[in-house]
Amino acid sequence: MSRFDPSEALARLSEEYLQRAAALRRDLAREHEHDSVEQAQERQNDDVLRGLLIEAEAELRRVGLARQRLAQGRYGECQRCGEPIEEARLRAMPAAEYCLGCADQE
Repeated sequence: MSRFDPSEALARLSEEYLQRAAALRRDLAREHEHDSVEQAQERQNDDVLRGLLIEAEAELRRVGLARQRLAQGRYGECQRCGEPIEEARLRAMPAAEYCLGCADQE
């Protein structure tokens, strides 16, 4: 297994969420059809896009907080119990805030 670099993992994740949010904003800014049936479907699609944008922005904030913890030397420390978060969990979820035991309690 390769060495885990949290800074690199968080940077990649941040870029991914930034790109996703930008694409969603572009899609939401497009013009709607004038046909009322098409327009109704597009408005429903916009609701889904807005939900996805909210999720992307929330994940971007979580990544930002993880980057702050990394800068403060607290990355990988459970925000609830203070115990170390397992490396396998951090590899899978670089912005994880909680160890597996505390995450199950959420």
